[in-house]
Amino acid sequence: MAIEIVPDWMTNLEDEDIEFVKKFLLASGSLKEIANQYGVTYPTVRLRLDRLIQKIRLNEDTQSDPYISLIKRLAIQEKLDFDTAKLLIQEYRKGREMQ
Repeated sequence: MAIEIVPDWMTNLEDEDIEFVKKFLLASGSLKEIANQYGVTYPTVRLRLDRLIQKIRLNEDTQSDPYISLIKRLAIQEKLDFDTAKLLIQEYRKGREMQ
């Protein structure tokens, strides 16, 4: 019996994000091919990939600080933009280092 393990970076991704990653891999990383599959332009696919990269990067930090976790959840749920989330986390960490 195999135990299925989902990597931490995938746990907060939506199903459509996981499907995008699957299609991306099956297309050997060709954004042009993905654009054709979705029927959109290359820049649209590039933007989606960039947003997905930001989601994964925000989730990679394994520090279990409740404030940082809240900021990450808000960014992943698109209630806060990624640049603002990164800025809030950076400033929060600077403040904690000064204590």
